[in-house]
Amino acid sequence: MPETAPLILLAAGGTGGHLFPAEALGSVLMQRGYRVRLVTDERAVRYSGLFSEGMLDVVPSETVRGKNPLALARTGFMLAKGTLIALGLVRRLKPAAMIGFGGYPTLPPLIAARMMRVPTLIHEANAVLGRANRFLATRVDAIATSLPGVFDRDPALAGKSMLTGTPLRPAVLAAAAVAYDAPQVNGPLRLLVVGGSQGARIMADVVPPAIERLEPSLWSRLKLVQQVREEDMVRVREVYARLKIEAELAPFFADLPQRLATSHLVVSRSGAGTVAELAAVGRPSILVPLPGSIDQDQFANAGVLMQVGGAIRIPQPEFTPDRLATEMSALAAEPARLAAMAQGARGAGTLDAAERLADLLTKVAGLRA
Repeated sequence: MPETAPLILLAAGGTGGHLFPAEALGSVLMQRGYRVRLVTDERAVRYSGLFSEGMLDVVPSETVRGKNPLALARTGFMLAKGTLIALGLVRRLKPAAMIGFGGYPTLPPLIAARMMRVPTLIHEANAVLGRANRFLATRVDAIATSLPGVFDRDPALAGKSMLTGTPLRPAVLAAAAVAYDAPQVNGPLRLLVVGGSQGARIMADVVPPAIERLEPSLWSRLKLVQQVREEDMVRVREVYARLKIEAELAPFFADLPQRLATSHLVVSRSGAGTVAELAAVGRPSILVPLPGSIDQDQFANAGVLMQVGGAIRIPQPEFTPDRLATEMSALAAEPARLAAMAQGARGAGTLDAAERLADLLTKVAGLRA
């Protein structure tokens, strides 16, 4: 890429939920002839995706947790330190624009960019604004959203927002090309169970006893793929072995988009990335929002798919073996309902989100598309 090409800085926290959309957008921007760099925290240093070592800058940051005065003071100090470092970075690199993908690690670089009068944009992946993006929303030039309804109660911010969807990895786009193949009444039922870093424990607690409660005729139909933490592996495997369930268990699946494409039903948390991928690929799901979030973002995310008929939302206190067994039994007996749910979910998906977001970003920056 020529050094004279405009530079776009992408600010994202060092987790997959933030990095995957940044990588997808970065790929499109590079195809359009722009240079890109990732501004992130130390968690992403070992990240081996699009952003090589020479395309990555680490800026110190800290997440606000609780109301402890000492913790808040430390957070304030780290954010101020990060902003000073980010100011030096922006002065040196002279970017044409900067986009943030949410999370506290985006605060220092976005604040620095605004101070240096660099055009700025934020992307909100959830159905409600996160705390960092809420702080930045009134300060940036434009806001991109992944899901509808984020600003239903805030017309002032709605005026500078655009629904783009969540930029998707190539593997997810490939999975989206696989049409949903509804199960036959007595045929195999492919079940995918994923929990994410904070959710796999409850899936290990609830899913095996729920399957145990199903009619034995369903056991022989099940083809199960489940994310299971190492510490839960033995007890989960024992249940499925006793029931003679065909099950593939692992702490992590590198080919999760392909697994999603071949599934008939998904049981999962409802993080922003998961919901975006379920919608893009078009797969029916039972979603269990992570409780305890200040923003209740996962509850709102699941509600988007529920409203279009693509998902069943079960709050965690109601996510019991009996409830899950009831829902699974009903769905297994109604392939047409599963197909309708898949269609509903797919209708909420956006496959060209990376292109839409690139268009908005270049418009905000006053660059050619």
